[in-house]
Amino acid sequence: MTAPTLGYDERLPLYQRLREEMLARIASGEWTPGAPIPTEAELTRHYGVAIGTVRKAVDTLVNEGLLLRSQGRGTFVRRPNFDASLARFFRQVNASGGREIPTSRILSRTLQTPTQTVTTALELTDGEQVIHMQRLRMVEGRTLFHEDIWLPAARFGALLEIDVERFGELLYPFYEKQCGQCIASAKETLTVGAADSAMASTLSIKEGAPVVTIERTALGYDRSPLEYRLSRAAAEGFRYQIDIC
Repeated sequence: MTAPTLGYDERLPLYQRLREEMLARIASGEWTPGAPIPTEAELTRHYGVAIGTVRKAVDTLVNEGLLLRSQGRGTFVRRPNFDASLARFFRQVNASGGREIPTSRILSRTLQTPTQTVTTALELTDGEQVIHMQRLRMVEGRTLFHEDIWLPAARFGALLEIDVERFGELLYPFYEKQCGQCIASAKETLTVGAADSAMASTLSIKEGAPVVTIERTALGYDRSPLEYRLSRAAAEGFRYQIDIC
């Protein structure tokens, strides 16, 4: 059987064209998050290229954080842990001082015309609608975050038909299961502002008290924006943590 011909710009080095082909298989869902990809030997036979070319393409995707090598087990499509990002910024502890995983409650879910900010963030065309959700993240009944979440309705329309009580604590696995949309990476920006009366009431703080906002644009494996999110929390308890190697 003839090996498949690699598409994409023929001016690119062969390993980069192979990298694009592999990325397309991830983005299409053929290779699913958490699952192993074919071995280097299998990819070499399938594409009819040298093993060094395969290894360099795989290395590129590993360095980009899209694949993960596991010694003795193989190479897997990486499934990022996005909720861990909130732990970098806020102390999520219970009354006993132990680490606490926030619970969630969706306050609203509507289909709407997006603002220009949301349209730009999600790279929408004129006339496209979004699903807007408001959600609370709580620890022991105390509101830790208020979240505004926007999703392209064309990709996530199935969420409008599901009872919000079924959404669960983690949204990204739910998006994947219900809509076939996999989040691969995200860009975050952190800013500090003052609470208006509504946010002060939600977070149980004084009006004008400092509020930290984490602005996130979550991307698919093909780098298309899939979610725009604003997470707001009282600045009290805020911390900044980074590992410097």
